[in-house]
Amino acid sequence: MTVARSVALFAFAALFEIGGAWLVWQGVREHRGWVWIGAGVVALGLYGVVATFQEDANFGRILAAYGGVFVAGSLAWGMIADGYRPDRYDVIGALICLAGMAVIMYAPRSG
Repeated sequence: MTVARSVALFAFAALFEIGGAWLVWQGVREHRGWVWIGAGVVALGLYGVVATFQEDANFGRILAAYGGVFVAGSLAWGMIADGYRPDRYDVIGALICLAGMAVIMYAPRSG
């Protein structure tokens, strides 16, 4: 699997997980109702499916690496969907998380 395909899978997983959580949030906290909550639950399920397409067979590694994508993606989602403006520490933290994701997923390993 190429790094580009792996990164694309992480991006799709982030779209489904963060989007799903946002839909549930909107349904519950913003009183938009069960349709929003249901759509969020479906999206969260699709996140789990997308994650299985990563080539690495180690669930823990995939989920740990995805954590870095989730951190950065959540900040980006907040900027787009809610007008959130991250400060420099948010940006630095997200970059550190993405660097950690890259080490976990793409470091050369023997065997």
